[in-house]
Amino acid sequence: MMKNYLKFLAAAATLVGASAGASAATAPFEAPEFSGITQWLNSEPLTMKQLRGKVILVDFWTYDCINCINTLSHVVQWHDKYKDKGLVVVGVHTPEYAFERKTENVRTALKRFDIRYPVAQDNRYATWNAYNNRYWPAFYLVNKKGQVVYTHFGEGQYEQTEARIQQLLAQTE
Repeated sequence: MMKNYLKFLAAAATLVGASAGASAATAPFEAPEFSGITQWLNSEPLTMKQLRGKVILVDFWTYDCINCINTLSHVVQWHDKYKDKGLVVVGVHTPEYAFERKTENVRTALKRFDIRYPVAQDNRYATWNAYNNRYWPAFYLVNKKGQVVYTHFGEGQYEQTEARIQQLLAQTE
């Protein structure tokens, strides 16, 4: 009984941390490839290999998640501000509910939120699982060498995330 209670407390603490927004300078690891993508929107299919030399923001989101919606204006702004300086934003739309799996619904959301950067539709959670992701929204910043070096889960810390984008763009390979 006590063991189950401790598991519950650990899970609750994780959720509270995620909802409050958790950021970390991550020990670098190779960015997983985009896998199991059912549809690419706003772009031809992309690979980490072809994006090498760019800074990549991988944004796991879903269009019906209020926390995701609250982050989108920042993500769109970063795309607009840094796309010509070497930043590639890739939204990975991973649905929470069955209706979010429909490509037409995702296209409608892209128009509603003025999302013009590439979006990978990850209906089978293959890319989500490759990143061992557990949260919406989740940011993974990938350096020019193809390594994940920063993560942020939840809302907030926008200035910190943008500062990290700027630092990565300023680095030479």
